[in-house]
Amino acid sequence: MVMNRRTFIAGLAGAAAWPLAARAQSHIKHFLVGVLDTSARRGNVNFTAFEQTLRVRGYVEGENLSFEYRSADGRNDSFPALATELARLGVDVIVTRGTPAALAAKAATATIPVVMAAAGDPNAIARGAGNLTGFGANLEGAERKRVEALKDLLPKATRIAALMNLSNPSRQTEWNAVAAAARALGIEPQVLDTRTVADIERAFAAAAGQHADALVVGSDTIMQSNQKHVVELAAAHRLPAIYTFRDFVDAGGLISYGVSLPDLYQRAAATVDSILRGARPGDLPIAPATGSELVINAGAAKALGLAIPDSVIARADAVVE
Repeated sequence: MVMNRRTFIAGLAGAAAWPLAARAQSHIKHFLVGVLDTSARRGNVNFTAFEQTLRVRGYVEGENLSFEYRSADGRNDSFPALATELARLGVDVIVTRGTPAALAAKAATATIPVVMAAAGDPNAIARGAGNLTGFGANLEGAERKRVEALKDLLPKATRIAALMNLSNPSRQTEWNAVAAAARALGIEPQVLDTRTVADIERAFAAAAGQHADALVVGSDTIMQSNQKHVVELAAAHRLPAIYTFRDFVDAGGLISYGVSLPDLYQRAAATVDSILRGARPGDLPIAPATGSELVINAGAAKALGLAIPDSVIARADAVVE
């Protein structure tokens, strides 16, 4: 085979350039982000919003970023072990959802930055720690608005049941507000403490057996990880239910009122970006819950034989089928 001089020189140049390119690639900083969430990564629209926002900011999984994703799978008591595992892995930052996850991360490390993507009372959680920042997920007065929404849909309602995991401090606070709002509207409230998968079916049976007219479903790991089951049970028992977040409505639930979780996760991604660029979490503001969305599932209402009042439609941010 005959090789001319130009080809030979080009080959030498390419051979010389390859190790230089390889060495440059090896010096690219690779970040490890730990995630403590209430549900699995697959199909998690909130985490997808988080990941996409990071990508826009230049972080690409498999190139300069890796995730260590941990789900509690419906058990808040598993968060401490999962948080400890992430701390031992030496992740660059931990992102949490919910109060139990944030408290577990706080207990697991005093040095690794923790970003609370959505927490009940982030200021209270972060108190005494310089490595936490994040966002509130509980809108002031939201519990009353949820009860009022149910009353608008069911003017003759006299009893409501609340499915709450009372082992979660945020849900105890939520139940107190729901009960007060219900009594102010002349409605008798009943709490159904729901901590396990088995408790979910028992709670729905109890609500139906005690002739509850409607349900308030609290936001918690157990509800989130069993979202489809909760929505199906509400439909099977013909119990109109209001949820905290839109993803329940997208899964077939009747109505939701609360903050937009994808929006919070996008903001959390921006905070993670700031931290990875050198910002200290203790110097970043903790943001209270802001903004709200009322979402109604017209198909679910029709299946329940409910006519949605025009006044409720007018207030809705979205009506889905």
